[in-house]
Amino acid sequence: MAVVLKSAQEIEKMRRAGKVVREVLELVRDHVKPGATTLDLEKVAEKRIAELGAKPAFKGYHGYPCVLCTSINSEVVHGIPSKKRVLKEGDIVSVDCGAVIDGFFGDAAITVPVGEKIAPDTERLLKVTEASLQRAIETVKPGATLGDIGAAVQGVVEAEGFSVVRDFVGHGIGSHMHEDPQVPNFGLAGQGMKLRAGMVIAIEPMVNAGKPGVRVLKDGWTAVTNDGSMSAHFEHTVAVTDTGARILTD
Repeated sequence: MAVVLKSAQEIEKMRRAGKVVREVLELVRDHVKPGATTLDLEKVAEKRIAELGAKPAFKGYHGYPCVLCTSINSEVVHGIPSKKRVLKEGDIVSVDCGAVIDGFFGDAAITVPVGEKIAPDTERLLKVTEASLQRAIETVKPGATLGDIGAAVQGVVEAEGFSVVRDFVGHGIGSHMHEDPQVPNFGLAGQGMKLRAGMVIAIEPMVNAGKPGVRVLKDGWTAVTNDGSMSAHFEHTVAVTDTGARILTD
């Protein structure tokens, strides 16, 4: 699939989908507390997506069973909501959500602490991961490269002693959930495809407290850190405009 440039009208549809995603994530954040299950979060999200007149992007995608991905602690991405997964004080949970409006997609993720107290290193992991996403977005403009984005994430993360997951990357997005190009969270500034106005990409740093290696569990979906270290995930859908980045999921 070649890179598809979006019109202003198409980007506006993606902005509407992105607003749904943001509202759902903020609602889910309010329900993250000790004793809640990840299935509780799923039910809240599914109801709200329907109320907002959107369709869930993930449910049924390659057979995925839910509207959210909920990944706890050492789970990196694609954790499946379940009534067996009970959140505990000090956990972190990454919540990834996608929505479709008028055939166009929005996609974003946040990582949320559970309860009042998480370990200082874990709190730092969340701050650094979110900061790496922000730094990456600041590089987005016509003529910048995919390598600029990856180098921005990698620079912030590795300076703090954390590691960037390499097995999963960001992606183009539009009338399909995943489009070209792939958007790695590592790389060399100035290298790779140049960005053009009308491109829309999902930038999504996945950052491990330990080493970068991950593996997928027997469920075929849930990716976990090889060393059992904590992992955080933040994501925005971002349009490239003549004046720089426009965040569609803010």
